[in-house]
Amino acid sequence: MSQTNESRTTPFDTLLVANRGEIACRVMRTARAMGLRTVAVYSDADANARHVREADEAVRLGPAAARESYLKVEAVIEAARRTGAGAIHPGYGFLSENGPFVDALEQAGITFVGPPASAIAAMGDKSAAKARMANAGVPLVPGYHGDDQDDALLRAEADKIGYPVLLKASAGGGGKGMRVVESGDGFQAALDGCRRESQAAFGDQRMLIEKYLTQPRHVEVQVFCDRHGNGVYLFERDCSVQRRHQKVLEEAPAPGMTDALRREMGEAAVRAAREIGYVGAGTVEFLLDADGSFFFMEMNTRLQVEHPVTEMITGQDLVEWQLRVAMGEHLPLAQDELTITGHSFEARLYAEDPEQDFLPATGRLERFALDLEGAGLDPARVRLDSGVASGDVVSMHYDPMLAKLIVHGDDRDQALATLNRALAALDVQGVVTNRAFLLRLATHPAFRNVELDTRFIEKNEATLFAPVEYDINAYAGAALIGLSQLARECESDSPWDRHDGFRLNAPHTIRIALCPTGQNLTNAEAPDAEGVVVVEGTRETDADPWHLTIGGETLTARLQHLEGDAVAVTLNGHRRRLQARRDGHVVIMADPRGETRLFWRRIDAIDHGQHEAESTLTAPMHGTVVALLVEPGQQVEKGMPLMVMEAMKMEHTMSAPADGHVASFHFQAGDTVGQGDVLLEFAADE
Repeated sequence: MSQTNESRTTPFDTLLVANRGEIACRVMRTARAMGLRTVAVYSDADANARHVREADEAVRLGPAAARESYLKVEAVIEAARRTGAGAIHPGYGFLSENGPFVDALEQAGITFVGPPASAIAAMGDKSAAKARMANAGVPLVPGYHGDDQDDALLRAEADKIGYPVLLKASAGGGGKGMRVVESGDGFQAALDGCRRESQAAFGDQRMLIEKYLTQPRHVEVQVFCDRHGNGVYLFERDCSVQRRHQKVLEEAPAPGMTDALRREMGEAAVRAAREIGYVGAGTVEFLLDADGSFFFMEMNTRLQVEHPVTEMITGQDLVEWQLRVAMGEHLPLAQDELTITGHSFEARLYAEDPEQDFLPATGRLERFALDLEGAGLDPARVRLDSGVASGDVVSMHYDPMLAKLIVHGDDRDQALATLNRALAALDVQGVVTNRAFLLRLATHPAFRNVELDTRFIEKNEATLFAPVEYDINAYAGAALIGLSQLARECESDSPWDRHDGFRLNAPHTIRIALCPTGQNLTNAEAPDAEGVVVVEGTRETDADPWHLTIGGETLTARLQHLEGDAVAVTLNGHRRRLQARRDGHVVIMADPRGETRLFWRRIDAIDHGQHEAESTLTAPMHGTVVALLVEPGQQVEKGMPLMVMEAMKMEHTMSAPADGHVASFHFQAGDTVGQGDVLLEFAADE
């Protein structure tokens, strides 16, 4: 069914971007190039954010919580009125797929840079969307998309489809409210969790169920339609490398794609868009099976995070296309005028710790830079779309994505080589990120050989998450930094209060055990064990050297504090500059080659904190308590879920460390907690 949308449009010279971070900066960059004034909106947490600094004007929306700021329709529209903005670009997330917001803009006489509300509604309800796609002749995955949401019925439908099945929030997207269920035994728990996430993210608990294909690739098609009935596809992207159903690496074009299959998928995507009277940029997502068959998953009625790889291979600015279509213009190019040139990759840089199950990270970015010249990279081939800069604070309130690194090459191998060099040159310090993990992905033999499917990370877990091994320089540097801070913390002049290894009538001797975070420290007790540092020597002044013994090798070591968190570590005359700090028992060191995190502990002194920690569970990140799953005093088994936290739009479950019971909870559902806060007191069975 082909439709046109000739609704009234008016010229505009001022654009308000109803978003934050990377996408807000990216949209404003094109808007300025087109001669438009730009308006940013912000929450209290983003008062000094980069997108606010770069806009011509900025308007405060409200407190940090998104529901009180970026999701407040009335506040966004009032900001547009105050600044004279004739159009609003929603970016992605927040209000980008909110039909009532689009209706409100139309009533206010403000142009929405996106599709009509009817198209958003048609694809926003995934169950109804499946029926529309069937009508348009778009292939569908077997599943249940009905309105009846009774628990028993949903379980029966899942049993009928056959496990594994995929539970998905009917109103959702971005991996929220989505879980794979391997068997009927885990169905109810997964359903409950999906409903909680869906309610929190979208205000809607409805679920749909689909057959979970075990080795599919995630291939999506970029479509574009104008108000005059024209529609094109700008080829496809492969987004198979994902974690928690969120994309990590994307590329265009999809490797191994034939011309015939590309045309078949592209034409199906345009049919899907025309079926709902679409206008603007949209993405139709497919599952591509190994036999070449493909199935409709969903349509994202907005600009996608990964749109830059399409821009790289087509030479087109998709945000400019969006703005011109919103102004009522025809599409800039017809289908036969669009071509593919070369290959492109995008890597998403997240503030998260892959070694700790991708826990979101927060803190201040001490340094954020990409030295293209120093790395020998062509600026025309490398693009860094970011919403942060050195000195910015990464908070717990929003999505943890910091930036996108996009590269281009003449072919896939060249583009991949450029991606690896660029990732190595990206200097991020102060906040834990997935940069090192991205490098392991991009250099993995299976990725180079295009052995792709949506479970790539799970299948290659053993090699992607291999135990981290550090050299002697890392252990020595961590020992010095830990000792330095320990000495600073001691203000007493009494030798009995000193923590630096002082012994009466004997040289200073300190024994320190170190290991990569997440590994067990208790085995590193032997004097010659790797990761045990023996520190000896009498130091009259801070300028005197330390003498370190590590694994039988002795080093002369010096530590010099420079500006900020910068230090110079000199080992046997070899001086290295790095950023360093100690966070509790963790020493964090960073230089342009990467970040080293080592757990640090004295093993020549009693560590009371280690024993106390056994009876408590602490928050692994800043976040909000979602639910308490057991009652105080209730008997639980090791591994049983105790409480659920939410941070950066994702849920995290805290489980029992042993058989026993929760003596008391320190927080209730809805409370905000900080990283390291004691969540509960746990009593283990004797």
